[in-house]
Amino acid sequence: MKKVEPIQQPQGSAAPGAARGAAGPDLGAETGTRARVARLILEHGPITATALGQRVGLTSAAIRRHLDNLTAEGMIDARDARSHIRRGRGRPAKVFVVTEAGRDAFVHGYDDLASSALRFLAETAGPEAVSAFARRQVADLERRYRPLLDSVPQHQRVRLLAEALSSDGYAASAGSAPAPGGGEQLCQHHCPVAHVAAEFPELCEAEVEAFSRLLGTPVRRLATIAHGDGVCTTHVTPRGIAPPGDTRSSPDQRG
Repeated sequence: MKKVEPIQQPQGSAAPGAARGAAGPDLGAETGTRARVARLILEHGPITATALGQRVGLTSAAIRRHLDNLTAEGMIDARDARSHIRRGRGRPAKVFVVTEAGRDAFVHGYDDLASSALRFLAETAGPEAVSAFARRQVADLERRYRPLLDSVPQHQRVRLLAEALSSDGYAASAGSAPAPGGGEQLCQHHCPVAHVAAEFPELCEAEVEAFSRLLGTPVRRLATIAHGDGVCTTHVTPRGIAPPGDTRSSPDQRG
């Protein structure tokens, strides 16, 4: 997977749901702050207005102004928070998430060209050539991350992998997996090749295989942005449960 470029600041106006490859959402005045708000929602959503205001250092009125504008542009959407996030006895707190149009407004470089090239490769050299290409693409990522992850204890590797992926533009986070089963969960809130991976799941499969090798334990892809989910979610099996030497991965079954 190639490194995604940072979101670019637009020079003029753009309609909501701009075509892929656009520089980013039209943020009008206060461009820099609104771009930062949009990026935080992408990376940390679902997130409340209060939490956003604290991260950006804005008053309640100021953050609401940015949220209202991003909502009007179709970049974000407001939803009711889960039942455990409440504001006293009143209405449930609202959380904000990036819409599909908002996700598209972040740079997805040369999606159509990449898809056409992979179609040609599959037609002329067969599906295995696409798989080989995908493995070649993630090989650089694996080569760069390997010394970093090998330098820390096993229990720190998922967190460190998330930090490394975030540095490469994947907006990743790590945490404990929901019970039962235990383990850890790696979430990627942004994927620079999501539109291409929707047609060629080999890209996701190669990435999952690389994660398994880097972490030294089986992993399983539970959800992907390429399949319409809001986040790419990977379950990491506790190392003690995996048989010795077993670092096999299980890609998303839908892929």
